[in-house]
Amino acid sequence: MRTGEQFKRSLDDGRKVWVNGERLERVSDNPGLAAGIDLMAGMFDDQFSAAHRDETTYVDPQSGLRSSLAWQIPRTREDLAERRKMIEYTSRKTVGTFGRPPDLAPTIAVGLYAYLPMFRSYRSTLDGCTPDFAENVERYVEFGRRTNLTAAESLTGPQNDRSSGYAAAASLLRVTSITKNGVYISGAKSVGSVAAQANEVFFSNLAYPGTPPEACVWGAVPAASDGIRMISREMVSHPGADPFDHPIAHLGEEADQLIVFDNVFVPRDRIFNLGDPEPIGFYGHICAWAHWHVLTRLAVKAEIFVGCGELVLDVLGTGRIPAVQAMLGELIEYAQTLRAFIIAAEAKATPTQGEVMQPDVCILTTGRLYSIQHYPRIIHVLQEMCGQGLVMRFGKRAFENPEIAERLAELLPGHGVSGAVKEQLMNFIWDLTSSSLAGRVALFENVNSSPAPRLRERLFREYDRHDLADLVRDLSGMPRKTA
Repeated sequence: MRTGEQFKRSLDDGRKVWVNGERLERVSDNPGLAAGIDLMAGMFDDQFSAAHRDETTYVDPQSGLRSSLAWQIPRTREDLAERRKMIEYTSRKTVGTFGRPPDLAPTIAVGLYAYLPMFRSYRSTLDGCTPDFAENVERYVEFGRRTNLTAAESLTGPQNDRSSGYAAAASLLRVTSITKNGVYISGAKSVGSVAAQANEVFFSNLAYPGTPPEACVWGAVPAASDGIRMISREMVSHPGADPFDHPIAHLGEEADQLIVFDNVFVPRDRIFNLGDPEPIGFYGHICAWAHWHVLTRLAVKAEIFVGCGELVLDVLGTGRIPAVQAMLGELIEYAQTLRAFIIAAEAKATPTQGEVMQPDVCILTTGRLYSIQHYPRIIHVLQEMCGQGLVMRFGKRAFENPEIAERLAELLPGHGVSGAVKEQLMNFIWDLTSSSLAGRVALFENVNSSPAPRLRERLFREYDRHDLADLVRDLSGMPRKTA
């Protein structure tokens, strides 16, 4: 394990990052990135604290060393429940605003590890480089565990003209040249959340019909590799703000990056697939643990929404109004439903061919679908419970100004609390539901979970309906189909 300071030093490696069109000398030179890095550093320090040790670390059974739970390989359902503690911890630490906190990308590596027998059967289809995929996966998981590694997972390509095959081809990440020691890749990846604040970039392409062999590549490289340029989106947090005014947004953010690869060398031992579309197409199962992470984070955030709603009732004195009670009931319904999906997915977990316990994929897909369908509605309900409190917000300096403080105190008291205390809650809910940071997070949730039509399509493909069809045939007296 490493400390927060060691993590921060590891990012001072000459990586090439642009924010607002300007190249940063160091990634921490941008206030939004720096605040987000500080927040992540706190997660590393918490590994050494008695209060958080059990939800961030475990004793690795092979080495006997205490290690980050991010790199745990779950062999039993109990292991899944233990690993979930860290997802819940990072979700609370970031108030759910980091869609890809430091413990997410390791779930992709663990997903590859879960299918080691499959990767042992694969061989490179591109002449000139012959990596041992299974050996590389094993080595990488051990490397990540031993170094407490952070990584950014980036699979999707940049948005461009969908009607033009040339536009898509120009950005498609692909192998451009091959040596016996590795390959060179060029192209781009989008929505590289936390890439500028992580040690490595974990990359692949989503396979579609007609994907050329040179684009069927899966691997990982250091974020500071020659040829990698990261172009950040606009920052939407409020680093340096008084925590009273922006309780969440002052903590910074994960900054999504457009990651440009210009002839980047990928060593042979960092390649997990080369030229074969089959493992790329197996993305859904390999990413099951990442989707479990997404759903757990959304459940934790939903529970935070419930806590917010309860406090709104308390400070506004609206708890006896039936309509308001129903609003809070709707928040509870959402949170409890997401929690039920997680428990069910873990209860129906089964071991993979690599003897890693995998949460039920169809239940996870259904839970993610439910979460994104209802998320906008839940945000609206919480906003409605707050009423004008989110519109008429005042900062700390207003409550400290002697010319107006007395009038604010007289006009804005809550139920049993001062106007300033009531304002702290409204400022928190503003950051969580209505700020520019909240807007970015809401958009990310939909993209990150995959749009609803795609999730329904996946349920159609993967949910086994045959036994149910046979049941209805039996109940209705229809004959069963013969083989």
